[in-house]
Amino acid sequence: MRSFIFNGQPSRVVFGAGALQHLEREIEALGARRALVLSTPQQAPQAQAIADRLGPRAAGIFPHAVMHVPMETARQAREEAARLGADCAVALGGGSTTGLGKAIALDSGLPILAIPTTYAGSEMTPIYGLTEGGLKKTGRDPRVLPRTVIYDPELTLTLPVGLSITSGMNAIAHAAEGLYAQDSNPVMDLMAEEGIAALARALPAIRTDPADVQARGDALYGAWLCGAVLGNVGMSLHHKLCHTLGGSFNLPHAEVHTVVLPQAMAFNAAAAPQAMQRVARALKAPTAAAGLFDLARDNGAPVALRDLGMQLQDLDRAADIAVSNPYWNPRPIGAAQRDDIRALLQRAYDGTRPE
Repeated sequence: MRSFIFNGQPSRVVFGAGALQHLEREIEALGARRALVLSTPQQAPQAQAIADRLGPRAAGIFPHAVMHVPMETARQAREEAARLGADCAVALGGGSTTGLGKAIALDSGLPILAIPTTYAGSEMTPIYGLTEGGLKKTGRDPRVLPRTVIYDPELTLTLPVGLSITSGMNAIAHAAEGLYAQDSNPVMDLMAEEGIAALARALPAIRTDPADVQARGDALYGAWLCGAVLGNVGMSLHHKLCHTLGGSFNLPHAEVHTVVLPQAMAFNAAAAPQAMQRVARALKAPTAAAGLFDLARDNGAPVALRDLGMQLQDLDRAADIAVSNPYWNPRPIGAAQRDDIRALLQRAYDGTRPE
């Protein structure tokens, strides 16, 4: 008999094509009267459209979200929310925007309504991350979990195919690591395998036809499940490496997850055989590591860190950072394993397909 502890995360999900039509109802359900709409600079027009739609319920927009949530951007957003008297944040976009909303909530307790337009999954977690002095620090706090999430596949139709694939791979990483987490449980195992399977069938279909609403819906469904796994159990080697590479070397978030995931799975394969069997089954592949590599490569995603701007001479420093404060992992990854981590990073740098 397997012993486990399960803690459900309180959140409300509104899912379906055209679900954005319920935005006003959901803002009202939060009891909010002045919503600050957050976005990246690229999505400023969409953020303004949301604010215009909310009318007097909108306090304004803050279209300055960037990757890895720099501390200075978080401070500016908190100050703007206070200046405008906002009583909730509407986070429109992907992980960068949701992360900015979390930075505001961490300081003020402001409730978040998330409207994901990528497959990041951050909207389903109480995990936040802030980057300062070249180091990304993460933590968990129930205040940062979005109260409501509106998943509308129609809002993802304009997500470029390349970003759709890497964003989907990022989501798969949450579920794959959740399957061998120290605090995993049967409920999360079911959600993880189903989430991986949904994304594995959605990503090739999106590459074939980016306007396929059914495929976009499958991808958002998978992202929801994978994000829920991330929000309920701990992460391990893969996420530690991605936080290191993203926060300390400013590499693109989703692309780093895409490249590192097959290599981290290969590293942990012998230590977590049941988890690997579930991943392989969801992918309909012989092995988890090779299946993930092929899913990325065959759909046009990057598979080598050198193609993301990583410098060969920085691999040693990345290995040192990763083992200096390691996450729990089924295979040890402390200082004694520094050379093993360095070898993993070399394979990720070269884009070597795991056998």
